[in-house]
Amino acid sequence: MIAIDLPATLAFYRALGLDIPAEADTAPHVEADLGGGIKLMWDTEETIRSFAPDYEPPASAGRIGICFEFDSPAEVDKAYADLTAAGHQGGKEPWDADWGQRYALVRDPDGNEVSLYASLS
Repeated sequence: MIAIDLPATLAFYRALGLDIPAEADTAPHVEADLGGGIKLMWDTEETIRSFAPDYEPPASAGRIGICFEFDSPAEVDKAYADLTAAGHQGGKEPWDADWGQRYALVRDPDGNEVSLYASLS
């Protein structure tokens, strides 16, 4: 992901439980190991322009969609409440979805939609 404000973006993902060290806030490139060979990575716009000088960010928000699974519906509610209380934009408050999950939508500081969910059973 390309972050507009890297420290704000990393704080958002830390609030969702990712292990990102504080010193990463000043790095030009950050990686979080999600296990199973999967990594989530962030770069500043300046880093991208260092090898792609003509880079222009997208005109609208929502560069990716990402999901975080929780162990219980109560944890979804708490994560949504904590994130929106911290000033992050809520997309849709938690609800019991027809497909059997407690589900909520929130946006990270770069406008990416983040789904929060847990099984209802």
